[in-house]
Parts: sequence; structure tokens; C-alpha cells
Amino acid sequence: MTTKGFTVSHARDSKFESGLREFFDYRDLGIKAATDGKVVAHVIRAAKGAEFSGQPHLHKTDFQMVYVLKGWVDFEYEGQPGVTRLEAGSCVFQPPSIRHREVGHSEDIEMLEIVMPGDFATEEVKSVAP
Repeated sequence: MTTKGFTVSHARDSKFESGLREFFDYRDLGIKAATDGKVVAHVIRAAKGAEFSGQPHLHKTDFQMVYVLKGWVDFEYEGQPGVTRLEAGSCVFQPPSIRHREVGHSEDIEMLEIVMPGDFATEEVKSVAP
């Protein structure tokens, strides 16, 4: 039995910080440090007063999952028709390097995102279509 990597994260002891997208704030859940960078997990919420700009992009990942805790968010995904709306309780697995773009979100959006590896590259692309 081992306790290496054991971690607990409480909202009361954590704070949101700016991150990958300027219009979101991120609360690190301590998973990246606990897994030596193999996995990152954070809660994402809308940054108050930030201007939204959803640019087409992709992430160089092995695994990416988003679970909506509160509010809603709209995405366009490569190979999927129209807009995909995720609401509280919705979950999406974004395959590695799928092109996507956020179209909009509610002011109260909160999402749990889990990504492998913990350090992943993001590339801006011209469009969601290949």
C-alpha cells in the first residue's frame, strides 16, 4: 500500500486563477502534482468582465473529458453537425486533436475538465472543419 500522490482539494482552500483562455478562470484540483504531470484536472468558470472570443483550436492530448457542473456551454466540433450544447450534467469526451470552438456560454458556467497528459499543447487552427 502506498500514499504517494494522495491529494485532497477543497473549494474553501482553493482559488481560481487565469489560465489557457482569458475568458475563463481555472481552479487546479492538485491532480497534476499528485500524478507527476500525467493528468491535470481543474474546475473552469466564466471570468467576470472578460470578453469572450472562441477561436478554433485543438489540443494535443491522449484524453480530454469535460463535465458541466453548472450553466451551459455551446461548442462546434469537427465532424459533428451544428452546435453541441452541454448543460449541467452533460459530459463530452473530446478525442485527441479534434478541432473545436466554443460558441458561447452562460455567465454561471462551471465545468470539470480532466486531461492527459497534464502538460498538453494547444494549437490555433483556421476552422473547425478539416
